[in-house]
Amino acid sequence: MSAASRARAPQRANRTRQARTSRSRRSRTALLAAGAAVLALAVSACGSGTSGGGGGTGFITSSEGIATVKKSERTAAPDLSGETLEGEKLDVFSEYKGKVVVLNVWGSWCAPCRAEAPNLVTVSKDLADQGVQFVGINTRDTSTSPAKAFEKDYGVTFPSLYDPTGKLMLRFEKGTLNPKAIPSTLVIDRDGKVAARSLQALTEEKLRKMIDPVLAEK
Repeated sequence: MSAASRARAPQRANRTRQARTSRSRRSRTALLAAGAAVLALAVSACGSGTSGGGGGTGFITSSEGIATVKKSERTAAPDLSGETLEGEKLDVFSEYKGKVVVLNVWGSWCAPCRAEAPNLVTVSKDLADQGVQFVGINTRDTSTSPAKAFEKDYGVTFPSLYDPTGKLMLRFEKGTLNPKAIPSTLVIDRDGKVAARSLQALTEEKLRKMIDPVLAEK
């Protein structure tokens, strides 16, 4: 090696160390951002809150904790596609186009989810022939096994997308009727727009109160 090459060697080594440090910092930043998103879901997990009077966003929350929005002011639900707990591909709004979709966010670890499960099963069966399709989003279960056991225990027959890190929930825009607690239930109208939301475990009566007005729309 020439004297000039030996002189440049420490400089090359220094640049290499700097590049590695920069990549490491970018990786840590990305991980922190992802962790913050998951933490936001964790904080609200199994919560049963209600929003205020709408905060100027166009929706109104009743005393029962059900938020609704006028048909003319609704926003479209985001793309909801992925794999179900059974490993099958499902694109919700392509598969169930023209139907009222009831979207329930749940986890097998969530006590309020277990409390409302029988009510969801009953209403889903009652309204199946009226153009209403129930779909679940299973979140924060680290594998599909406990979620499948949950479905078996409660006789759940409608499909659930498997979303362990909450990515599907994060697709909903802030300031809209987004699912920001577990459990959350959304009613999506025939045009694919979010019409109603609850951020708590639902009785059969409350669930029907959410669905019936949207089902009656022409």
